[in-house]
Amino acid sequence: MRLTVAQAIVRFMAAQWSARDGAEQRFFAGCFGIFGHGNVAGIGQALLEYGDDLRYYQARNEQAMVHTAVGYARMRDRLATFACTASVGPGATNMVTGAALATINRLPVLLLPGDVFATRVANPVLQELEDARSYDVSVNDAFKPVSRYWDRINRPEQLASALLAAMRVLTDPAETGAVTLALPQDVQAEAYDWPEELFERRVWRIARPVPEPAALEEAAAVLRSARRPLIVAGGGVVYSGATDELRGFAERTSMPVAETQAGKGALHWEHPCAVGAVGATGTTAANALAREADVVLGVGTRYSDFTTASRSVFARPGVRFVNLNVARLDAVKHAGLGIVADAREGLRGLLSALDGHTVPASYREEASGLAAEWNATVDRAYALGHGPLPAQSEIIGVVNEVSGPRDVVVCAAGSMPGDLHKLWRTRDPKGYHVEYGYSCMGYEIAGGFGVKMADLSREVFVMVGDGSYLMMAQELATAVQEGVKLTVVLVQNHGFASIGALSESVGSQRFGTRYRQRTATGLDGDVLPVDLAANAASLGADVLHASTVQEFRTALRKAAASTRTTVVHVETDPLVPAPDSQAWWDVPVAEVSGLDSTGEARARYEKDKQAQRPYL
Repeated sequence: MRLTVAQAIVRFMAAQWSARDGAEQRFFAGCFGIFGHGNVAGIGQALLEYGDDLRYYQARNEQAMVHTAVGYARMRDRLATFACTASVGPGATNMVTGAALATINRLPVLLLPGDVFATRVANPVLQELEDARSYDVSVNDAFKPVSRYWDRINRPEQLASALLAAMRVLTDPAETGAVTLALPQDVQAEAYDWPEELFERRVWRIARPVPEPAALEEAAAVLRSARRPLIVAGGGVVYSGATDELRGFAERTSMPVAETQAGKGALHWEHPCAVGAVGATGTTAANALAREADVVLGVGTRYSDFTTASRSVFARPGVRFVNLNVARLDAVKHAGLGIVADAREGLRGLLSALDGHTVPASYREEASGLAAEWNATVDRAYALGHGPLPAQSEIIGVVNEVSGPRDVVVCAAGSMPGDLHKLWRTRDPKGYHVEYGYSCMGYEIAGGFGVKMADLSREVFVMVGDGSYLMMAQELATAVQEGVKLTVVLVQNHGFASIGALSESVGSQRFGTRYRQRTATGLDGDVLPVDLAANAASLGADVLHASTVQEFRTALRKAAASTRTTVVHVETDPLVPAPDSQAWWDVPVAEVSGLDSTGEARARYEKDKQAQRPYL
């Protein structure tokens, strides 16, 4: 079959399927793209010609379209995603941030950036880096460190093996992330005689690796010896579809379950074994148990510094880790006893190996009491009664109240991810979608768009602060264009609330974190005269305003009932903190300073750092 390289790529993508547990689905839901001279005559032309096989979606920002693909892939448990194409130069490099986010979060996305001429007949072309060390270098080499697989297709003959390698990585739960195939613009348009087999329907079966019997036996012995075990549920529990197995394991063993950002929702918030979020943004219940835990069973977690409170929250001398993870990299962290397996299969195997073992009744009662105390704290935070501007915790409470059990809250950066991790009451494994591997400002609306596309039956509540909104709000227009309804809660607090609080804690007095006009003494004048609500309206969204908690509740219910993308604008007080997690996060403070505030912060830092442990 004679096709161009770009046409062959589109035809190949349309024929790829994934399968797990007997259920098959198309792996590529479509292709996002912004066209320029580096891809308009290649991938652009191919999508025009073969649009019936692979739907094209128009984006407004290259980084944002990768975020949308990632949001979709996460909601689909990594079994489906989008491809993203951009022109050579700034269009391509705009996708690098999205690639890093996908790879850090272990979520699949295929990137098809245009590239300079492989033949070099017109060098230097527009937007060519022209590296003096080698003509083989282009800006697309920047994708190498943030991609799980990277290749440049300089000849049509190279394409088939590269496509198969790309799919191998995209469909491997232990290796997945961003895959980049750089496509020189002349090669995209070059024709070649392809074997018919390349375009036949191909099913990639997602494996469920089973645990090694010896590892299960050793892990079971360690867990049997524990008097105060704690389960830390990570994103791998959700991606594996192992939430039923986790619930059954917890009920049979009575072990308390704490959750990471990606793992939140693995257990219903009201379950007797649920103790909530763990780590720097965790609950007092989970963190109190973590400090005294003698064995930590990590399931599908990569143990980020927020999860471990910078290696300080698991504080008991001699604490041991048993790590169940599909990726060996994560299974051996903290000198843990590693079980390299699928979360569902591993939990089933562990439960069988434990054979009726349960924790002491006194420990169950302690965990239950701590969880009840935290739930009372959340009740108070939801109904704080702060004024004249609402507190952020009150806004979160209203969204939790208005949203349905299967609805999804989406967030990524600022103070809200931490507050949501502590305060959000998750009722469904897919009801909580906070991107915190990269905590990328601007992810919220674009990612929320992908979340909604993955399951149109769920209402999606995007929570975004003014700082993150200013970085990337353009995909509101894309949601309007596609008729994909979002409810966006735009929290206006005139600056960076989380970084402001962090700046104050390290003695930097909230310097550079407020949106203020410049005066003779610095950025300390009036708030900026920006109107983000008007901006949202200009992008095609309906806009509602709220000044009080009750006005916000009324507006949010109206937005949720609407069939159109609606932004609810509400101003909050950034100086009202959420309840304290009683955990630490390692952010170094200047060792010497003439500022008293910095000196005091350094003294606190040195004291807190004494709790940090090597976990060896």
